Amino acid sequence: MKIDRRDGIFIAAAVVVLGIFVGISGKEKTKLVPNNEMHKISYDAAYRNAPGPGASIFKRAFFKPDKKAAEAYCEPCHKEKGVPFSPNHPAKNRCMFCHKFKR
Repeated sequence: MKIDRRDGIFIAAAVVVLGIFVGISGKEKTKLVPNNEMHKISYDAAYRNAPGPGASIFKRAFFKPDKKAAEAYCEPCHKEKGVPFSPNHPAKNRCMFCHKFKR
């Protein structure tokens, strides 16, 4: 099978697209919610309806934590403990927009 000019152009375009994709992707900057005693209430709220170990692999693979339920505890607890939010933090109770839970 001979590779002609059109094939070469297609391969070059694919390499350029792949190069751009690799170039713009970088290390994930999303901060994780610490999985410690202080944040246990948020984890409990988020994973309240999580499928158990006996559930189907499909249910476990596509389960998403309940972010809205977890966000209800962020602002009151941060104010009570005196832990300030960063100056550029999004509107209140939108913490899970940027933060993720550890699996």
